[in-house]
Amino acid sequence: MTATVSFTIDSPLGPRTTTVAYERKGSGEPLLLLHGIGHHLQAWHPVTDILAAEHDVIAVDLPGFGASEPLPKGVPYSLGTVAPALGALCTALGVERPHVAGNSLGGLLALEMGRSNLVRSVTALSPAGFWTEAERRYAFAALLAMRAGARTLPLPAVHRLSRTAVGRAALTGTIYARPARRSPEAVVAETLALRHATGFEDTLAAGGSVRFTDDVPGLPVTIAWGTRDRLLLRRQGVRAKHTLPGARLVRLPGCGHVPMSDDPALVARVVLDTARSAGPAGSGAGERVRARASGPVSE
Repeated sequence: MTATVSFTIDSPLGPRTTTVAYERKGSGEPLLLLHGIGHHLQAWHPVTDILAAEHDVIAVDLPGFGASEPLPKGVPYSLGTVAPALGALCTALGVERPHVAGNSLGGLLALEMGRSNLVRSVTALSPAGFWTEAERRYAFAALLAMRAGARTLPLPAVHRLSRTAVGRAALTGTIYARPARRSPEAVVAETLALRHATGFEDTLAAGGSVRFTDDVPGLPVTIAWGTRDRLLLRRQGVRAKHTLPGARLVRLPGCGHVPMSDDPALVARVVLDTARSAGPAGSGAGERVRARASGPVSE
């Protein structure tokens, strides 16, 4: 069941109130889940039940996406605003330094939260921010094409396409390696989420100059990349490993840009292994694990 919470965020315009939608289930150490641009928290549904067996799982619609309200007028959709806002969300939900897993934009935000010491471990699935300028332009062009298609296709056509494997591939093949595995209902819902994403253009504009160039020391970090990612090519994972030399770089064989649907068991295992490597809360085990090893490497 989706709920909402309102809380105050810091912004260049001063304190502002925003409202975010989320789903919460399970018990254990908290685990925050962050989706990519134009998507919604339902992207995590294929793995939520597996993760909830060990964690208090909080899947979030980012501001301006899904059922969450847009950021207040004039507040930028920048890393410097959204990552601290997610920290404020955790405080509002009574959560301190959760584990975090994010995909694409969500992976970039997860790494920024890690850099800001807001979380205990980071799993970043095909995170944004490790591109060359040519790769960024290619990815943004693909995203804009998907957005245009979602906004111009009549709803009956979306429903009709969603009922066939070929149609689901046409609608979502850019982000999934196995789009036929998506249910018709899920494909319609995520197409509409992309159509109605009020934060899409501002987020894309803010991302034009983003490069993640800092290490994230002192906690376990995993970078995982699908071998069939057509949006952010997997060589960007090697670049990420050079930026974060202590991180674990993991291949996700046969997975696309949004791997949670392509191989739920594998993605869940990667997230759980990263969280476990942090050790019990307050143990300092994450620092010891990070000092000990950085493999395996995918390339």
